[in-house]
Amino acid sequence: MTPEAYCPCCSQKPYQHCCETLHLNVDSGTQVATSPEQLMRSRYCAFVLKNFDYIIKTHHVDFLDGLTFEQLQQGPHPHWLGLEVLAANEKIYPDGTQRGNVTFKAWYKLAGEIDAIYERSEFIFEQGRWYYTQGQQMQAKRPRRNDPCVCQSGKKFKQCCLTR
Repeated sequence: MTPEAYCPCCSQKPYQHCCETLHLNVDSGTQVATSPEQLMRSRYCAFVLKNFDYIIKTHHVDFLDGLTFEQLQQGPHPHWLGLEVLAANEKIYPDGTQRGNVTFKAWYKLAGEIDAIYERSEFIFEQGRWYYTQGQQMQAKRPRRNDPCVCQSGKKFKQCCLTR
């Protein structure tokens, strides 16, 4: 992927001005996500680009449940089609804890079938960074033929990803 190409997170920004800076600076911490939504978008982008190191480093250690870089590398890997952010918020609690959540649909194609990860992801802000903790999975409705395509091409679903 070239830095000038649109970012896979569907922000309509070039990758170099969007998720690339977060991906490149995950170790140094010089550039970190400023919101749960920005972190979720950068994690989706990392899945698309198979940047599994970023996924592990932005996942809160208390919630990894044994997940490893090697496990993420194992296939089969889906062909990611698009990301739809439905809601995002954050809140500071009386004890000073800062948490947020993002509800999204991440559409993909695997073994010829279109499906989505439809999730309400939870995030926590610790030591100056946002981390993914866990998510509540939901069932996504498959788009109908005349619905806008999940890849955000502007075409109808039947004229785009349904036929690919």
